[in-house]
This record gives sequence, structure tokens and C-alpha cells, in this order.
Amino acid sequence: MIRTVVLDVGETLTCDDRYWASWADWLGVPRHTLSALVGAVVVDGRDNADALRMLRPGIDIGAEYAARAAAGRGEQLDESDLYEDVRPALAALRSAGARVVVAGNQSRLMGDLLRALELPADLVVTSGEWGVSKPAPGFFARVLDVAAAPADQTLYVGDHPANDVFPARAAGLRTAHLRRGPWGFWWADDPGVRAAADWSIDSLHDLVGLI
Repeated sequence: MIRTVVLDVGETLTCDDRYWASWADWLGVPRHTLSALVGAVVVDGRDNADALRMLRPGIDIGAEYAARAAAGRGEQLDESDLYEDVRPALAALRSAGARVVVAGNQSRLMGDLLRALELPADLVVTSGEWGVSKPAPGFFARVLDVAAAPADQTLYVGDHPANDVFPARAAGLRTAHLRRGPWGFWWADDPGVRAAADWSIDSLHDLVGLI
């Protein structure tokens, strides 16, 4: 029995096109160049920020975030960034009696932007607000704090094996690996990911049947 569904943000709820395009524009490189480098780090199983480090060795990503914000080119989010299945699937989960929580590796500002979209969720929270990021065990301890359900009745949904599936499973949660975005597609058929995930899904609509 699944009582609570917790969802990642990037490439689970939101498409990262705007995110990476804005970084390419800020760093003054073609968008295709950065997109290709993101693909390379995905294949290597590395941190996605390594794509930025390839373009600018020694980059202080936090300082660049601050500089972008000061220049009026900080984080943005609107309805167009959501995947089409997000609203109907989350609404269906709540109608089926599940508690729905959104919790991902995002900034405090992104938390505000997500909440402004008024998603059909009981709680929206980010790593920036918690002060701990995936894949740290502390992040998933906080997930369980807000889940209002035992770990084995809480399902964590995400596209990234190293940030979502593996650490959530280690914390005792049920897991669903979403075949979406570069991480989701590239690692979907990996034996280790399939062994760690309770379910592999192609759409958030698939979650309704699981609960």
C-alpha cells in the first residue's frame, strides 16, 4: 500500500530546456554545445553541473547564480515548463487518497516559483529550504518527516538513479524510476537501476495504478 507519493522536480515535473538554455546564454556558448556536454556527463553518470565545469574550469556555480540574479537573469518558471501529465496525474493521485509531496534539489527561489504554480500537491519543498540536498541521507530523512507515512508506504519518484532511486531505496522508501529526460532514458534499462527501482514508469499517469 502506498499512502504518500513524493516527486522529484527537474525532468520529473519540469522540463529542463529553459534551465540549460539560460546557462548556455549566460556563459556565451551555443545551446547545442552545452546540451551535448550534458549528454556526456549523463553517460558517465556524473554530476550534471560538470557540464558547466567543462565549459569554465574552476567556475563557482553559486557565485554565478548570484551574478545571474543580480543581472535580472535568474531562475524562471511558469506553466510552460511543466510536463503535460503533471497536473492531471497529481490531481488523480490526490483523488485516489494519496498524499502528494514535491521535494527536489532546487533553490529557495525555485520553491517559491513552484508554489506559485499552485500544483495539486499537499506540500512543495526544496533542498535549498531544507539545507540538505540529494543524494544525502539527510534529504530523505526530511522526506520521511513530511511524508506522514512509514517508509515502506512512501513512494519516491524521479528520473535520476544516483539522486533519486538509489538513495531513496537506501532510506527504505519505495521507488519509481521515470523514463523521462536524459538521465531517465539513458539509465532506464540499466540492470542496477531496474534492480533498485520497485517500478519503472513512462508517465506520471502510471502512478495512479501503483497506489
